[in-house]
Amino acid sequence: MEVVQVLHMNGGVGETSYANNSFVQQKVITMTKPITEDAITKLYCSTYPEEIAIADLGCSSGPNTFFVVSELIKVVDSARRKISQKSPEYQVFLNDLPGNDFNTIFRSLSIFRNKLREQLGPGIGPCFFTGVPGSFYGRLFRKNSLHFVHSSYSLQWLSQVPQGLESNKGNIYMASTSPPNVLKAYYEQFQQDFSLFLKCRSEELVDGGRMVLTFLGRRTDDPSSKECCYIWELLAMALNDMVLEV
Repeated sequence: MEVVQVLHMNGGVGETSYANNSFVQQKVITMTKPITEDAITKLYCSTYPEEIAIADLGCSSGPNTFFVVSELIKVVDSARRKISQKSPEYQVFLNDLPGNDFNTIFRSLSIFRNKLREQLGPGIGPCFFTGVPGSFYGRLFRKNSLHFVHSSYSLQWLSQVPQGLESNKGNIYMASTSPPNVLKAYYEQFQQDFSLFLKCRSEELVDGGRMVLTFLGRRTDDPSSKECCYIWELLAMALNDMVLEV
């Protein structure tokens, strides 16, 4: 079965849901807020468009989904008020894989809209929301249809399991015991996926459009370093121990 059909964050709003266990991701969004604000401000002030199309790729569900969108709209609204400009209309595309909990997102949409109107007042332009299920490692939107693309903590997920991992015995990801060909397989898969992602977005963005992409990295040349992979190595060890107990 393809990854796109089975991979998703834990839905709902329960104790184990992604919505209630995504504080690290929220912190990262907050840390990159100055970069995002600068990008959307420069976009708006360069042409003062009457409508702005925003895509959040890998939106998941929960408070982080609307947190990003609300901050972008607030920045644009602040910029347009300074020059007494009429508010643009907003088209927001929320993208994730088909298994994502879009139901929870859209059930809370009216609450989000009401809160945004209370914060920004009656002058804000209409906001239209569309759910876009599908992999961002492919075309999702019409050519020249997006002004701003945001993605946080999503691009480290590959489109598929790399080929040639048979020799990676006892591991579920890159690890200190992984042979060189396994490390190379992951590198080539990421290179292929990220190149395709950029190609697709280059076709979908308007001239002068902006993107802010945040994903995991490392400071060392070792792809199996504890900076980014150790949690998966520990999980593999735990699973191996469980198998031995059976």
